[in-house]
Amino acid sequence: MRKSPNSIPLNTMADTFGTGIFLETASSEDMGLYRQANEAHRDDYHLFCVQEEGTTTFEIDFQRYQVAGAAVIYIQPNQVHRVIGIEKVSFRVLIINQDNLHPAILDILQEIAPVKPLKLDAATFSLISESLSLCIQFFQRKQEPLYRVILKESCNALAALISSQYLAHANPSESLTRFERITKAFKNLLESNFAIIKRPSDYAKKLSVSTSYLNECVKKTTGQPVSYHIQQRLILEAKRLLYHSQKSVKEIAFELGYDDYAYFSRLFTRTVGMTALSFRKKNRD
Repeated sequence: MRKSPNSIPLNTMADTFGTGIFLETASSEDMGLYRQANEAHRDDYHLFCVQEEGTTTFEIDFQRYQVAGAAVIYIQPNQVHRVIGIEKVSFRVLIINQDNLHPAILDILQEIAPVKPLKLDAATFSLISESLSLCIQFFQRKQEPLYRVILKESCNALAALISSQYLAHANPSESLTRFERITKAFKNLLESNFAIIKRPSDYAKKLSVSTSYLNECVKKTTGQPVSYHIQQRLILEAKRLLYHSQKSVKEIAFELGYDDYAYFSRLFTRTVGMTALSFRKKNRD
């Protein structure tokens, strides 16, 4: 059984890169980078990885992926992830914090997340690769009088290009219905408030709609009611903490806003099909 820290490690933009935008080229030969990435962790920034060749196996929130050849990978802030294996890989990354991303791009990223790695056709991948090459050149030209403006705008163009590809695959329709807009707004609220707000009626109040209408919108769009999404988001966070930290079940319950530890334990067991301790043991052995 591997040893886990008492909390999930968090890589911060300030501590790791010291700037709001960072670009890097790497390969499977950079073993120091690989060793750092193969430990489960979160980031407080957006990570866009363009893999050019080779095979990468990695895990994001208990989902394992194997990506071979040219592909784009997006990891959103606070997703728990780790690299499991790399073979003859070369890739380039754009790392950018929320303050440097255009609000319209942030809206798209919130709408599509979470996403799987994306394989692209040759022409689109070539365009993304060329755009990334330009961004890396701009990143290195720190002597430019308008360095920050050039870098920020070029990286936003790259992020928009990648995001638009995800958006095209995730939602081919040209516009969202009112039901879909309400559901999107609910999910955005849920991501920020899941540990604080647990009643559907409170989310409905924040969205200025009735509870029944919010339920109708969410169920029509996703097939599941509001309460289901609230529970699933809480359980995902509980799974993250059980697997990646040494916190007790009681500590995790309290962190997720449950003063009644017994209630939280019953909720976890009913939702997952096993107790919290059984989940921890099964996934660590």
